[in-house]
Amino acid sequence: MDTVTSSGGMVVAPHMAAAEAGAEILREGGSAIEAMIAAAATIAVVYPHMNAIGGDGFWLIAEPGQDPKVISACGPAGSGATIAAYNRAGHGTVPARGPLAALTVAGTVGGWQKAFEAAGSLGGRMPRRELLMNAIRHAKEGCAVSASQQKLTEEKLAELKDQPGFASVFLKDGKPLEAGSLMRQERLADTLDQLAAAGFDDFYRGDVGAEIAADLERIGAPVTKADLQRYEARIRKPLKVATKAGTLFNAPPPTQGLASLLILGLQDRLPAAPPESFAMVHGLVEATKRAFLVRDRVVTDPDRLPEPVSPFLEDAWLDRTASEISASRTLDWPVKSALGDTIWMGAIDAKGCAVSFIQSVYWEFGSGCVLPRTGITWQNRGASFSLHPEALNALEPGRLPFHTLNPAMARLSDGRLVTYGTMGGEGQPQTQAAIFVRHVLNGMPVGEAIDAPRWLLGRTWGDANTSLRLESRFDPDLAEALKRAGHDVVVMNEAYSDTMGHAGMIVRGLRGGLEGAHDPRSDGGAAAA
Repeated sequence: MDTVTSSGGMVVAPHMAAAEAGAEILREGGSAIEAMIAAAATIAVVYPHMNAIGGDGFWLIAEPGQDPKVISACGPAGSGATIAAYNRAGHGTVPARGPLAALTVAGTVGGWQKAFEAAGSLGGRMPRRELLMNAIRHAKEGCAVSASQQKLTEEKLAELKDQPGFASVFLKDGKPLEAGSLMRQERLADTLDQLAAAGFDDFYRGDVGAEIAADLERIGAPVTKADLQRYEARIRKPLKVATKAGTLFNAPPPTQGLASLLILGLQDRLPAAPPESFAMVHGLVEATKRAFLVRDRVVTDPDRLPEPVSPFLEDAWLDRTASEISASRTLDWPVKSALGDTIWMGAIDAKGCAVSFIQSVYWEFGSGCVLPRTGITWQNRGASFSLHPEALNALEPGRLPFHTLNPAMARLSDGRLVTYGTMGGEGQPQTQAAIFVRHVLNGMPVGEAIDAPRWLLGRTWGDANTSLRLESRFDPDLAEALKRAGHDVVVMNEAYSDTMGHAGMIVRGLRGGLEGAHDPRSDGGAAAA
C-alpha cells in the first residue's frame, strides 16, 4: 500500500469523501480542527453503518509543540434508564437493538461544538456552513452506498429491519441498498442544515433537540428532553506513558485508552524482537492480555473509578508486569471481551496542529433506530452497561458507559509527531500497537505498516470468537510457532479482513513533511492539502 506525502496538510479517513472534505478545508486555509469537523460531518453521512451524529466521539487535539488535550464527547444514560425499568420490561441484559438500546445521550455534536470553539481560540474563522457543506450535499443529493454498508446490512438485517425508521432509510423493498446505488438522507440533510445555521448547541437545546426528544419519547427510548438539555462535552487531560521512542497519549476513562497505552508500555520493556517475528507478535499479544485484565478491572465512568489509573502507567507497575511475561508461553485466556464498530480519522495542518478523532454508534447502525423527524441514527452505546447493581459498569441514569473508542497520538524523541488509530472494538488497542511498532520501531513505511497482516485476540464486529485470529498472509511457520506456545490460533481465509478494523496514521517530520495512509480494508485513504 502506498504512503501519501505532503508538505502541507493531510487528512486520513475510512471513506475518501470524508478525507477530501477535510482536505478541502485545509486548502482553504482552515486548521486541522476545522478540517476534522468537516470530515466528521461527512463520514456520518457516507458511512452510516459505522457512525452517526446520534453517536459519541473523542478528540485528541495537539497544538504545535504542546501535549494534546482531550474532548470527551460521550453521553450519559438517560433519566429512564434504570435497572428496575429494564427488569420490569423482562430484560436480564440491556437489549442490543431497538428503543431500549437507544438509552444514552448522543455526545458527538457536543464534541464538534467544543472543537469549533478550540479552533476559534487559535484564530479559526471558517463558518459552520462551510464546514458542513459537503455533508449536507451528500445527504441531500445522495451518495454511493459502500460495499461494507451493503455487507453489514445483509449480515444484520434480521435484527435491524424492524427497528423504528430503519427500513425507510437503509432498505429498498425490504432489502439492503446495493453497493454503488444512490442513498439519499433528506431529513438528515435538513438537520445538518439547521445545525449550520443555528449552531451545534441546537442539537441539545434548540429546535433539533426538541425534535430529537419528541422522536425518542414516541419510540419509547429512555432519553428525555431534559437529558439533552443538560448535556455538554468535556475538556480533559489525556493519559500518557513514556517509552524509549517518546511519549504516547490516549483518551482517559471511560475509554479503553489505558489499555492501548499499557500494551505499548509493556512492549517497550520486553527484549528487542526482530520485525514480524514470533517474539514480536507473541510479546504484543501477551502484553494485550495484561492490559485487558487491568482495563476490565478499573475502566468505567471517570467519576466512579474503583482506583486511580495513573499508577498503571508508571515504571514500577510496567517493569514488574513486563517481567512476568514469558518469552515462550502464553497466559491462560480468554476473558470477557468488548464489541464495537466505529471510525477513526486523523488530520495535521501545515502549522503542525494535529487531531486524532474517533466517532461511533457502537455496533453497526447502533440501536437501529432512525428518528423520523431528524433522520438521525441513534447509538446503542448503553448496551455496554450491566443490569447487575454490583457490576463495574452498572446501569444508572446519568452514568457514562464504557467506551472502546480511543484515539492515539505520540510525540517521538526524534521530533516526529504521530496521529494514529483504528476502529474495531476489542481490536483497537491491538491494531494501534501493531502499526506503531511496525512503523515507529521497525521502520516500515506508513502504508506498509497499515497494509501488513494483522492479528486479533478476542471479539469484534458482533463475533463471539475469543481465539487469536491471523490474516492468511502471515508466514505459516509463525502461526505454528504461536500454536506451540499455547495460543489458540485460527488462520482466517481472508488476506485482508474487515474483522481487523480500519486503521490510519499520519506522521509529521521534524521539518514539517507529512506521510500518511489509511487502511486498504476500508473504503478510504489519505487526502493531501
